[in-house]
Amino acid sequence: MDIICLIKQVPDTTNVKIDPKTGTLIREGVPSIINPDDKHGIEAALQLKDKFGGKVTVITMGPPQAEDALKEAYAMGADDVVLLCDRAFAGADTLATSYALATAVKSLGKFDLIICGRQAIDGDTAQIGPQIAEYLGLPQITYVRKIEFKDGKVKVERATEEGFEVIEAKTPALLTVIGELNIPRYPTVKRILDANRVLKIPVKTAKDIGANETKIGLKGSPTWVKRTFAPEPKGKGEFIAGKTGDEKVQVLINKLREKNVIGRCW
Repeated sequence: MDIICLIKQVPDTTNVKIDPKTGTLIREGVPSIINPDDKHGIEAALQLKDKFGGKVTVITMGPPQAEDALKEAYAMGADDVVLLCDRAFAGADTLATSYALATAVKSLGKFDLIICGRQAIDGDTAQIGPQIAEYLGLPQITYVRKIEFKDGKVKVERATEEGFEVIEAKTPALLTVIGELNIPRYPTVKRILDANRVLKIPVKTAKDIGANETKIGLKGSPTWVKRTFAPEPKGKGEFIAGKTGDEKVQVLINKLREKNVIGRCW
C-alpha cells in the first residue's frame, strides 16, 4: 500500500507575534513544528503501512529549513521524503500551493492514498486537501476520525457537528484527518540519528516537477492578503477564588451587581 502524506512546517503559534508596522508574522526566534493535524496524518499512514505493508512518502513545500519537518517525519518511520523548494513557489495562496503539491504527487507515479491534515494552524483555511483532490480528480473525504481499508476501498468515519458519518470510497483517494484519529508515535533514537546523519533529502524545483510557472507562487495566486493584524485585547480576566463552588458563585454574583450587570432579586 503506497501512501503519500502532505505536511506543512508552521510556526509554533503559542509564540507567534505580529510586527505592528508591517503586519507580518515575526518568525525570527520562533520555533517551527510539523502542523499538528499533519502529524496525525503521518501516524495514520504509518499504521496502515504496519498493517498492510507498502511505503509512506512525505512531501512538503517550503524554504530550506522545512527539511527539519521532513527529518522528523522520517524519524517517525516514513520511507521517503521530498522537499519542494523554489523561489517560484514563494507567495503562493491555497490555489497555487495545491497546484504545486498536486503536480508533485503526479510526478511520483502510482499511489493508493493521499493523507493530509484537516488544516494548518497558521492559516486555518482547510482548503489545500480538497483542492489537491480536485486537481487530481480523486474522491475526497474530510475530517476523518477513523480509517479502515479493505479490498481496494477505504472506509472511514467522518466527524460532523452532530456526530459522524460512515463513508466508503474507492482508491486512490484523498483523506484529511483530525486529531481525534490517533496519537502520533515518538521517533526512535536510531531513526533520529539516521535522519540527521544518513538521510539525503531530495529537493525538487518547479521545473523538476513540470509545473506551469503561471500557476504557482504569486503569479498563480488570485488571493492577496491586504492586511494582517492582532486584535486589541479586551481587558484582563479575573480569577475568582473560593473554597466551594457556591462561594465562588456568590462572589461572581456580587461583582456583577456592583457593575450593574444584574439587579437584585428580593
